[in-house]
Amino acid sequence: MNPRELRAAIGAIPWAHRIDLGNGIVTPGEWDTQEILGRLRIPEDLTGQTLLDVGCWDGFYSFEAERRGAKRVLATDSFVWRSGRKQGFLLAREALNSRVEDAEVDVLELSPERVGTFDLVLFLGVLYHMRHPMLALERVASVTKRLLIVETVIDLLWMPGKALAFYPGSELGKDPTNWFGPTPAAMEAMLRAVGFAGVERVWPSEERLVLWRAMSVFGPKAIKRAVYHAWRE
Repeated sequence: MNPRELRAAIGAIPWAHRIDLGNGIVTPGEWDTQEILGRLRIPEDLTGQTLLDVGCWDGFYSFEAERRGAKRVLATDSFVWRSGRKQGFLLAREALNSRVEDAEVDVLELSPERVGTFDLVLFLGVLYHMRHPMLALERVASVTKRLLIVETVIDLLWMPGKALAFYPGSELGKDPTNWFGPTPAAMEAMLRAVGFAGVERVWPSEERLVLWRAMSVFGPKAIKRAVYHAWRE
């Protein structure tokens, strides 16, 4: 399609991701994907590697992995795509002439038999939507060969131990699909418990986390997020 047709098609879709489609055309996503990308610390060179993007929505990170040289990228989603919001992914893939594969698979349906195993797995903005977070991590771990990158909500920052905040209603972001928010220590322990030998919180920094802890006691209770890298060896 020509640029005019592409802009018209973009305008008919509710976008979550800001995706550069070339020729000065960027999708009007509500999330600043470039800012989030900087926090994730995905390797710059993915040449020859395989990548799985779990809960990919519009697919920004899948297309970015392909741009960085990944030889195979599989984008999966269930809740968003099955609710009728897959058009963004399909349009972006067409506009980018991308070879990213797609599969409508629930997190709890992931297995080596179903999707295979991957050098790098992205699990971004999904864990806190899981009613069974440990089971979800087990399923994601089962398809990870080397590195898992998790981006998630963290909570109870004033608490030094391992615990999860439970949101039975709409307490987190007025969203009833949000269920749990672990402490930073709990998130690390959960990743180790499902079989990862090395775990590192790569964002936020310790200094920022200390500030957040002070704010959680004395200031407004804003939603906080963190990024973890978990290695098999």
